[in-house]
Amino acid sequence: MRTNIVIDDQLLEEAFSVSRSKTKKEVIHEALRELIRVRKRKDLTDLAGRISFYPGYDHKTLRKTR
Repeated sequence: MRTNIVIDDQLLEEAFSVSRSKTKKEVIHEALRELIRVRKRKDLTDLAGRISFYPGYDHKTLRKTR
């Protein structure tokens, strides 16, 4: 889809500095993909109280093996 937008020059420069993209179009596409990925990520606080572990589960033992 073709569209005309006004983009903040400082934001665009900063986006270029943290991206490997070479064109404005690539930076915008990368930013949109990142926005979608982040927003789709499940908020772990929503899972509070909904996860039940099996009776013998010991998270402290698992930490020691790392």
